[in-house]
Amino acid sequence: MNVIIAKTEQERKDAYFIRTKVFIDEQHVPAREEIDQYEEDATHFVLYDADNPIGAGRFRVLDGIGKVERICVISSSRQKGAGVKIMKAIEEFAISTDIKKLKLNAQTHAIPFYESLGYLTVSDEFLDAGIPHKTMIKEI
Repeated sequence: MNVIIAKTEQERKDAYFIRTKVFIDEQHVPAREEIDQYEEDATHFVLYDADNPIGAGRFRVLDGIGKVERICVISSSRQKGAGVKIMKAIEEFAISTDIKKLKLNAQTHAIPFYESLGYLTVSDEFLDAGIPHKTMIKEI
């Protein structure tokens, strides 16, 4: 498995393909909410197993804080370290750009995963696209 920063149109399409499978098809997030106005401002990451895209995520900087977003892995590749690989790549990228703090909005079922990576919950539960979330942060 290898994580890359999407630089080509095809790599960006691969990220959108995975996000569509996970968020739109599997979790029923409306397409207009999943692909949003921040796509051009974000750095997109794609996880490949050989030549097959299996995971994705994106990263933006807001007020000096790194915002980790749209982390997803196709169902057949979960529980195999794929999510950890994506998160580590994003964290390494953030460090390389002098970001010291990361923030994400975690679906509540994924909170133990993010806690295992050192993230701390800092909010009450809220709904995003009809799915319960909590905000989490990590100092890096």
